[in-house]
Amino acid sequence: MRTEISTAAAFVTRLLRAAGGVGEEQLRCFRECLQEEMREHYRHHWFPLVPSKGSGYRCIRINHKMDPLIGKAAGMIGLSHERLFQLLPSELTLWVDPFEVSYRIGEDGSICVLYESPQPGGKAAKQLESRTSCKEEWRIGRSSPSKSYNMMTVSS
Repeated sequence: MRTEISTAAAFVTRLLRAAGGVGEEQLRCFRECLQEEMREHYRHHWFPLVPSKGSGYRCIRINHKMDPLIGKAAGMIGLSHERLFQLLPSELTLWVDPFEVSYRIGEDGSICVLYESPQPGGKAAKQLESRTSCKEEWRIGRSSPSKSYNMMTVSS
């Protein structure tokens, strides 16, 4: 659970950093607060033997309404929901599941995998967030409506 949460929190933090206007110390605090909120929220909703179980509960969602976990972490560094809506995509879905973290920007965007690992007994875990297609997609989608860009799925 630690790697998945860390990957998800790092992704949201990078979105805020790319938007500008938030200091590095605030971003560090935001990331730590978001990770703690997620750990607490997912505590009894993490099922490695059935990774899809609880997926809806663990989903982080911005769709003209701010996700409460992101909102609470942002509040800890003094960012209002109004400011978050300016900095983050208006439509973002982030799935944080055992062995996989993925996101979609826009309702019609493709799903991009940030992290995936085979279930126990498989190959070593890998983070995919450094791949150019994933890295660049969210920059394009951050300020654009969902139908004005193409997203690529990255997986191995």
